[in-house]
Amino acid sequence: MLPNHDEYECTVINMSPGDVFFACHARPRAGERIIAYVDHLGRIEGTVSKSTDDGFVILVNATERKREKLAAQLTWIANKHELGLPEDRQHDRLTPRNSRTELALDDGRHYPCRIIDLSLSGAAIDIEVRPAVGTPVQLGNMRGKVVRHFQEGVAIEFSSVQSKEALTAFL
Repeated sequence: MLPNHDEYECTVINMSPGDVFFACHARPRAGERIIAYVDHLGRIEGTVSKSTDDGFVILVNATERKREKLAAQLTWIANKHELGLPEDRQHDRLTPRNSRTELALDDGRHYPCRIIDLSLSGAAIDIEVRPAVGTPVQLGNMRGKVVRHFQEGVAIEFSSVQSKEALTAFL
């Protein structure tokens, strides 16, 4: 997605935690901010460093922690086929475009949050409060429970596998 919100289909040709080369029909100018949703990696933000005949390169804007996570994800993707590793998640994770929502607790409290990623079986959310592991919660119309805490927030496992239609409000 370009700064004017135009969206283009692109292909990642080469990627490191610091930069990404996209093959694409779009020709953004150097210095333009780009947001890309990359399969298996989620949202990547960056600034165009150069254009080529068949695409462009962005420098990734990310915290050190995000770069470390990206490096681990890229290593896993690069090695999973060679090592015969299975997919480590039950369902593919998607990065929602509509990520702002509320987490509701059974006692009626509601907290603003941001969905980091979402699948048919759960979600990772960025939230300031940390409900205890095992706490029943509701994210949109999806009921579940907190199963893990991490630096940015909590992981939720849904009570049942959701339909793709249930997720479309966020995608």
